[in-house]
Amino acid sequence: MPDPASPATSLPDPASPAASPPGPASPATSLPGPTSPASLPAAAPEPPAGPADRPGYRAVFRVREFRFVFVAHLFSLLGVVVSELALTVLVYDLTRSPLLSSLTFALGFLPYLIGGTLLAGLTDRLSPRRILVVCDLVCSACVAAMVVPATPVAVLLVLRCAIAVVSPVFNGTRMATLADILGEGDLFVLGRSLLRIVSQSALLAGFAVGGVLLTVVPPRGALAVTTVTFLVSALLLRLGTARRPARAAAEAAAGLSGTWAVLRNRRVRALMLMFWVPPLFAVVPEALAAPYADEIDVSTAALGLLMCALPVGTIAGELFAGSFLSAATRSRIVLPLAVTGVLPYLLYAPEPGVALAVAALFLAGATGAYTLGLDAWFVAAVPEEQRGRAMTLMTAGMMTVQGIGMAGAGIAAEFAPVHTVVAGTGVVGTLCLLAAAAELRASAATEK
Repeated sequence: MPDPASPATSLPDPASPAASPPGPASPATSLPGPTSPASLPAAAPEPPAGPADRPGYRAVFRVREFRFVFVAHLFSLLGVVVSELALTVLVYDLTRSPLLSSLTFALGFLPYLIGGTLLAGLTDRLSPRRILVVCDLVCSACVAAMVVPATPVAVLLVLRCAIAVVSPVFNGTRMATLADILGEGDLFVLGRSLLRIVSQSALLAGFAVGGVLLTVVPPRGALAVTTVTFLVSALLLRLGTARRPARAAAEAAAGLSGTWAVLRNRRVRALMLMFWVPPLFAVVPEALAAPYADEIDVSTAALGLLMCALPVGTIAGELFAGSFLSAATRSRIVLPLAVTGVLPYLLYAPEPGVALAVAALFLAGATGAYTLGLDAWFVAAVPEEQRGRAMTLMTAGMMTVQGIGMAGAGIAAEFAPVHTVVAGTGVVGTLCLLAAAAELRASAATEK
């Protein structure tokens, strides 16, 4: 399953759902509220800075269960990326309709909201390992049905929606399970970071792998390959993770009532908002990369650079923050980085060339390193018996807002030049982020 937890990703990991330190922090210092960003308490007690405070990514891989989860994530991502590309090509081959072909890809977003809202309660009422394995098996079965030559286009689209419906359940359960495997401290944060880095890397390499595969086998053959990747993921999770009991009682509130039970917590609401607002605006330049390349009349290679800059910046920021910053420092930089995350888009105002546009995108991606500190706050703020549901809602929301952001960018670009739309996103997005940060600070103050 994909990981929408990364704000810059448009893959279904959440994901996710822009990532490191560059970018001015001054706007954060003018936020209203009784405390400064630096004094915002992390959700868990902050250990003293020092070597022991930075276990590093290597320490995460020393945990046997995490290694299985990580490898399963690789196989699952491969299945998602290749199946999306192969299905899009297959639908176009069958219909010759660009609209239906693009709709196939877009259908990965709306069902996230449905599945994340209505099925989120399952993540706390059933055994986590059972949920993870069953979700992978459902995806494998759906892709297997796509391979059948007689499957009509309408059914292909329904099967695509079915995969998207179970994806937030899978991702939320996996995120909650990571807290069980790695604890609620720094190892959990680094484990989440690693999964996000893999998801961002899939943006760079996944579609290339799928494209090469489609030159060797037809679309249905590529889909058959992804059936196997989902099965491998299910097997790894079944054999490599421990069986844990459900977090909540079977009679726990289900459906919308259970969702509201989570959202009544102001602190949790504010943290979710801070996860959701950045990707809503971060995806705009990615969604408009092709039109912008056409606007400034550059080559396909330049378009590739525009598409890669944001995820490369995200990966660089995550690696730097996870490798060199202490947990306390990552907590202090959450708000300064978050509220300045889309300010680099203002560099689009004068309709820049490729070099400056790439620099702006890389810088914006790097600010997403704030998510490491935000992850620590979130896992500590959510009661354990609601953890799966809350994380499912959070990841579902991130994917949904990315779809909204892409659609909004396309609509805006119908009425204004692309560079104006992107620069305007920098202004509007920063104002919205300042409001979200103010609410997060206020929620922290009410807990004191």
